[in-house]
Amino acid sequence: MDNSTLFGIASIMYILAMVLYITHFVFKKNAIGWIATLFTVIGFVAHTISFFVRWYEFSQIEGLGIIRAVPLTNLYESIVFFVWCLILGYLIIEFRFKNKSLGAFVTPIAGMALAFIDISGMSKEIHPLVPALQSNWLLAHVTMSFIAYAAFAISFATALMYLSSVSDSKRSKSYFIWTTVLGIFLVVIIAMGLDFVLFKVAGMSHKVFLKSYLFKASFRNDSFSIVLISSIIAVVLMALVWRYGIELKKIIEAFNITPDTLDELTYKSIAVGFPVFTLGGLIFGAVWADQAWGRYWSWDPKETWSLITWFIYAFYLHARLLRGWRGVKTALIALLGFVSTIFTYLGVNLLLSGLHSYGSM
Repeated sequence: MDNSTLFGIASIMYILAMVLYITHFVFKKNAIGWIATLFTVIGFVAHTISFFVRWYEFSQIEGLGIIRAVPLTNLYESIVFFVWCLILGYLIIEFRFKNKSLGAFVTPIAGMALAFIDISGMSKEIHPLVPALQSNWLLAHVTMSFIAYAAFAISFATALMYLSSVSDSKRSKSYFIWTTVLGIFLVVIIAMGLDFVLFKVAGMSHKVFLKSYLFKASFRNDSFSIVLISSIIAVVLMALVWRYGIELKKIIEAFNITPDTLDELTYKSIAVGFPVFTLGGLIFGAVWADQAWGRYWSWDPKETWSLITWFIYAFYLHARLLRGWRGVKTALIALLGFVSTIFTYLGVNLLLSGLHSYGSM
């Protein structure tokens, strides 16, 4: 069984788990929650085996040895590893706190990443390493960066849950912000799902590039009518999230997870991710850049946005530890930090160019 088949099994398990976690969150059925956890664990095991099988295959093809052959050399492999780190972090939290409600917020992030792989047409083949990547620094720099990204993703989910649990009024700024973020999140998931159904399942297109049909079934359709209808539906969906978002507070309270616990989970996730990102993403990256390009820092778009992300999370820790900020203020910073993280990870690769262009599809 090759790595693609194993990862396919893992993807199916994660998608099923996502549906079950959301169902468990809404209806509070313990049996559904345990099945969701079982599917997640099965998917994680298959995912882990898939990663190491690909690592072995890569080492055999390239002949670079185990350390230099780590399969983190393109966008597909990095997303696979990001999802692995995210699921590992979630499972640790679930078994530590004995609470499955967070799964309804974390697994959709994994689901979006998996859908992105499927609809983007990005290559899943093993390609020869470019010279800049043929370094022992690859393992440390890239793995630590994505461990940090996964920690920041968890902090995003817990911050979103925190804001929903403390929002008593629909007129508050925090309520508007978190319902808007959640609404956009749902719109993107649905739009990507339509792309997957029309261009993958139904086989309506043979195009293979992301820019060719990401959101092509909705917001980027050739028909103005479909674009208009999609936009109206998106606005209506976001309005419904705003209208009924206050009900999430009751659901979260039913799981006996307090706002203080969510605030602490957000802090701990960032407290773990920030030093890992600092060491692996910035310091190790700078050392590797000096060896590969002859300078530690070049203001490459990836480097610049990594620094912006670092400053946001540094501000979060400064505000919490030295200024005593808690609650809504720090939760909003955590949301902003993850938006910056996503742009650092995907936006730079897809929209900008630079020395990190090998991170494209």
